Amino acid sequence: MDGSRMRADKLGVVPVMAIPFHDDESIDEPALRRLVDFAVQCRVGAICLPMYASEFYKLSDSERTRVVAIAVDQAANRIKVIGNAAHGSSCMALSFAEQNAKAGTDLISVPVPRIFHVTDEDLFEYLLPILKGVDVPVLLQDYNPGGPTVSVGFVKRLALECPNFRYLKLEEPLMATRVNAIREETQDQVGVLEGWGGLYMMELIPAGIVGSMPGLALADLLSRVFELRLEGAPGAFDLFEKVLPQIVFSLQNFELFLYCEKRLLQARGLVANATCRSARYTPDAFTMDYVDELNKRIIEALETSGFEATWKRP
Repeated sequence: MDGSRMRADKLGVVPVMAIPFHDDESIDEPALRRLVDFAVQCRVGAICLPMYASEFYKLSDSERTRVVAIAVDQAANRIKVIGNAAHGSSCMALSFAEQNAKAGTDLISVPVPRIFHVTDEDLFEYLLPILKGVDVPVLLQDYNPGGPTVSVGFVKRLALECPNFRYLKLEEPLMATRVNAIREETQDQVGVLEGWGGLYMMELIPAGIVGSMPGLALADLLSRVFELRLEGAPGAFDLFEKVLPQIVFSLQNFELFLYCEKRLLQARGLVANATCRSARYTPDAFTMDYVDELNKRIIEALETSGFEATWKRP
């Protein structure tokens, strides 16, 4: 690796922004701006949208670029904004990346296309024009429940070819050794973030991850966990254990995660309703009651842990 390149910055918690909708499923732009303000108040490392937790796959192309522009405008340089450029076509992903960069995003997120199997060479060919086509740092996201994610060698090769490749988001279990290997092979010039709701953060912070990407509803609480874990403080486990049941339950089904995330944002007074666009998961009465019970416990944890200044009731 080029020793003159800087190490990747430690970002801490980088919440993925849920997109709030009105009852008619149109985007609630004032609510989105409130969520950006909340993220700023939480002092997180950055915000990212529109990702899977933003229901990007239910947004039109114009809506995808619009929500990024709103976030950049509302952030007003108070917080970094990462714009997602997900698309199965390299040229279309580049188009989204260019539009997000033009809107003023600080980073571009590029998910690895995993709809069908392709070789590493195919993926390299896909990614190269996107990363070389924008003059801002890039976060590569790889989520592949059906097989392996990018190898350490692939990460090093891409970093050598594209100096703006600065971050990699992975969402798989038992990857501390991989995190360490990526750090060594890239001399910390590519920072690894973990996703999957923050489930693996306690294991991976000592291994050297630079951040975690949960939903926004738990961002302030998990930011505190991240800081305490970095310090080696025992309170990190005490606080994390209070939110773990909610994280584990919500991740059983991704549409269930969206429902839980928006119900908690609603319970915290940050959105007026918990509308998700159709097709969506409609929970039964038992599930609804349990989600509300879990969210009530989260709010109690916030109150007893000194977070009164960063949330409000409806």
